[in-house]
Amino acid sequence: MSVARSVALFLAAAFLEIGGAWLVWQGLREHRGLLWIGGGVVALGLYGVVATFQSDANFGRILAAYGGVFVAGSLAWGMVADGYRPDRYDVAGALICLAGMAVIMYAPRGH
Repeated sequence: MSVARSVALFLAAAFLEIGGAWLVWQGLREHRGLLWIGGGVVALGLYGVVATFQSDANFGRILAAYGGVFVAGSLAWGMVADGYRPDRYDVAGALICLAGMAVIMYAPRGH
């Protein structure tokens, strides 16, 4: 699998997981109702499906690497959806997480 396809899958997974969690949050915390919550539950389920399309067969590796995407994606989602403005430490932490993701997923392993 190409790195570009793998990254695209991570981005799709992030959109579904973060978006799903945000919908549940909106449904419960902002009192938007069961349709929002239901949409969030569906999105969260689809996130689990998308993650299975990564070529690496190691669940732990995929989810560990995805964690870096989740951290950066959550900050980006907050900026777009809620007007959150990350500070330099948020940005630095997200970049460190993305670097960790790249090492976990794309380092040559000799097999």
